[in-house]
Formats: sequence, C-alpha cells, structure tokens
Amino acid sequence: MLKGANVPVPADSVRVEVGWRTGPGVPDVDASALLLASSGRVRSDGDLVFYNQARHASGAVRHEGKRPAGGAVTDTLAVDLARLEPAVEKVVVAASADGGDFGRVPELCIRVLDAGSGAELARFDSRDATVETAFVLGELYRRQGAWKFRAVGQGYDSGLAGLATDFGITVDEPQAPPSRSAPAASSPGAPAPASPVTAAPPRSAPQPVRLSKVTLTKEAPTVSLAKQGGTSGTMRVNLNWQTHKQFRGWGSKLGRAMAMHADLDLDLCALYELTDGSKGVVQALGNAFGALHRPPYIHLDGDDRTGAVETGENLTVNLDHKERFRRVLIFVTIYEGARSFAGLHATVTLTPQHGAPVDFSLDECTLPSTVCALALITNQGGDLVVQRESRFLVPERGMSPQRTVDQAYGWGMQWTPGRK
Repeated sequence: MLKGANVPVPADSVRVEVGWRTGPGVPDVDASALLLASSGRVRSDGDLVFYNQARHASGAVRHEGKRPAGGAVTDTLAVDLARLEPAVEKVVVAASADGGDFGRVPELCIRVLDAGSGAELARFDSRDATVETAFVLGELYRRQGAWKFRAVGQGYDSGLAGLATDFGITVDEPQAPPSRSAPAASSPGAPAPASPVTAAPPRSAPQPVRLSKVTLTKEAPTVSLAKQGGTSGTMRVNLNWQTHKQFRGWGSKLGRAMAMHADLDLDLCALYELTDGSKGVVQALGNAFGALHRPPYIHLDGDDRTGAVETGENLTVNLDHKERFRRVLIFVTIYEGARSFAGLHATVTLTPQHGAPVDFSLDECTLPSTVCALALITNQGGDLVVQRESRFLVPERGMSPQRTVDQAYGWGMQWTPGRK
C-alpha cells in the first residue's frame, strides 16, 4: 500500500504485526494501539494498549508481544473488531523506537492479517523515516458499518510519550506544554470563598500511564532493580508464549514440529538460595508453589497452558524481603506437548510494583532442549541485579530438566521424582 491508501477489512478479528529487521545498532521497536472516539482522542488512559498495559478492559485489543525469527522481529496486536465498543471509531496502530530513531530501523512495516485464516489483508512499508522516534503506521476505522485500514506513516520526534499525549493520554513524564492561562494566585488579604452547603467527596487523581521499561539484550544483559525503583513491594515474573494452532504442511518436518506445540504445557520455575543457606525450588511439579510472606518469599500463581500475554505463567517475588535472597534462578521446563523449544516464541517480563518493567525475548532454540534458564537474580550489596540468561540446556539421558539446570548453576540439591 502507498501512504494514505485504504482497503476494506473483511474480517471480524485481525492480527496487526509491526515488523522490522534487527541487527547491531538497531533500536528496539514497540507496537501500541490507541482506541479513539469520534473526537479523535482517547476516552481514558485505559484506551492505550502497549507493553505496560497489555489488554484493553473490553478484551477487544491485546498486545501479544514480540517474536524474533532469523534477523527479523514482529510485535503483534490482536484486535477483535466485532467486540470493539460502539463508541470506538478508530484504532490507531503506532510504533516507538527505544534507544534510537527510526532512521536506523530497516524494513519497518505493518501487516494486517485475518486472525482466522492468516491471510494478509493489508501491508504498508515505511521507507522515509529519519529522526522520528515514534510513528503512526496505520489505523483501523469504521466507515458505513464496516471496517477499513488506512496506511498513515506519520512520524513524531517526541517518542511514545509525545504521541500518546497528542491523543489525550496522561503519561508519567511531563510532555504537554503549560497551559496559557494559569489560575490566579490568591492575595493574602482576600477573603476565602464561601464553602458550599454540601460537597462531593474528593476524587483521587487518576494515575498517569507509565511508559518506562528496560529491555535486556545480549549486549546489555543486566539491570539493577534499585536503580529502576524496584526496592520494595512485589515483583511479578511473567512468561508468555505463542502456540501454533493453525498451520499448513502437516507432512513436513516443520508441520509436525508445529503440531507438537499445539498443546504445549510450559512450567515456570525458580531455584532459590536464601542468605541463611536454605535452598529449594518453586514449581507446579509436586505442588511446590512456594509462599509470598514467609520463606522462600516466592509464590507461583498457577499452572497456565495457554501462554496468553494477559495470563501466562506468573511468579511473584516479595521485594520487602530482598535482603533474604542470595540468588534466584528463573527457568522454564517443557512438561508436555513438545520435545524442544525449537519454533517457540516466548517473552519474559519482570514487573516490580514500584519500578520500570524489565523484559526480554528468548533466543531462537537450535538444540533438543527441554529446559531453559531465563534470568538469574543475585544479591549484590543489598541490591538485586537481574541478568538475562536465555540459556537452553539439553538434559543427559535419564536426567530431569530440574536436575540439569541445578547442575549447570551449581545449586547442589537432591532431587526425587514428582508429578502434578
């Protein structure tokens, strides 16, 4: 499509993929969606869907995360057009660059796919980016009872914060210019205004949308939680993944591999070592779900089998007891549904209650691996430091995935068979 062109969208539900080619010096890119009313602005801050606010309250728009494939990366939004509220006239799809401008992002594009058949309904390639740090790539909009897609290609040099502010989002960084007419200050001798007979209870001010985040890479694999504000409260560790439910080529090796992932069950786990020398594991296997307010101060929320970004597998870490941790290793095992992580696209997100989220994608797996070390958290002088591992391990014959990761990281535990 050319910039400004539009096409019909004959589907009730679509997947919108923002894609680019990565490489040394290429900024990370994040996709987002803004749900706009007839005014051309959002109705509330909840109408922004992005990495820190992955699901709209209506359930009609979801941020599904990134998927690397070779040298290319896609960040996907799922839009259920049939479920969008009548007041939503338009869904703007934007991209923001983290760590540089779009002039350094090759092959930036947006694709609209039928969520049912996978057929491509529209594609727009952005070719004229220079110093922009955010782009409105396209928009889904209503026209006479039907949906259409328009290629936009409008750039901003103020990042996601500036773009979101333009559409009415209140962000956690001052972006909007000061108002032209500030309220007059009261003079010292002026009488106070009369109090009304009745007064409505004060309303708490809405919390601004937090846009800050940290993405760990091979080049920058560590981050201090203290420096990001994550010194107390809780921290959620989320693993989400994409399973393949629709595909072609059943007779091919790829088709068979994808078929195995259709009912994939991954288990998020944590090995822990506390400062008193106690060690253990938190996992669904053996119902070792841990505890949040007593040792080990780590709790597994449940056992998810979908990989959905709004659920997935979740661990919660109590940062109010961070001084009790010596080290924590977050890892994932394949319980059933596949013989390796090959072809799986997974994202790990650590979200402190009072700090910037930390996320990273797993590398592509080229080994017959059934266990992957995700992140190592170590206590360094009272500060918890997160290190991206993304390390696929291959168990020896007869050795469990848990024993394999224990051996690789020198935990020194005794293991017995367990079951869910």
